Amino acid sequence: RMVATTVAAAALLFLLLLLFIVRFFPRKETQVARKSTVKLLAVAGSGGHTTEILRLLGSLSQAYCPRHYILADSDKMSEDKIRSFEQKRAEMFSDSLFTLHRIPRSREVRQSWSSSVLTTIHSMFYALPLAFRLKPDLVLCNGPGTCVPICVSALLLKMLGLKKVTIVYIESICRVENLSLSGKILYYFSDYFFVQWPTLKEKYPKALYLGRIV
Repeated sequence: RMVATTVAAAALLFLLLLLFIVRFFPRKETQVARKSTVKLLAVAGSGGHTTEILRLLGSLSQAYCPRHYILADSDKMSEDKIRSFEQKRAEMFSDSLFTLHRIPRSREVRQSWSSSVLTTIHSMFYALPLAFRLKPDLVLCNGPGTCVPICVSALLLKMLGLKKVTIVYIESICRVENLSLSGKILYYFSDYFFVQWPTLKEKYPKALYLGRIV
C-alpha cells in the first residue's frame, strides 16, 4: 500500500510539473501561412459527448478537413456514431477525409482522483506521439477525460514552436452550475473556453457565453 501511495504521489508531482511548465514556460510562436483548410482534431467521448461534438461538426464547412477523431480504447459506441456521421458527410462532399485513433482512457466514471493521475499519465504516453504526428491546426473538445492528455500534448507542440495549435473547449450542455473535471483543468490552458449557461459565465469570467451552441 505504501508503494502504491508513493507511486501515486510521484505521478501527481510529475503531472503538476508538466502542467506548470506548459502554463508558464515561454512559448515559441511560429509564423503560419494562411491555408484554405484547417486540420481538425476532435476528441470524442462516451455518453453524450460524442453526440454533442458531432452536432457541432455538422455545422462546420468542408474547410475543416481532414478531421482526426480521438477516442478512448474502451469506448465502444463512439466509433459507430462517427462513421455514420462521416458516411452522410461523404455523400455531400466527395473529398471528405477523416481518421480514427484510440488512446487509453485517462479516467473512468467514478474513478478515484489518485488513480486518475496514474491513468492520465499512462494516456499521455500515447497522446504525445499521436499529437506530434498529426500536428493539428485546431483541437476541439467538450469534456471527456481523454481530452486532457490530448490538449496538454497540443500545448507542448505550441510551447516547442513545432506547430501553432488553437485549442477550443466547449463545456457540455449538461453542465449548468459547475464545470466538469476536464473543464476545470482546461479553463486555464485553452485558447477559447465556451460555456452554455450564464451561471457558469458568472463563476468563470474567462469563459465565453454565446447561448446554446450544441
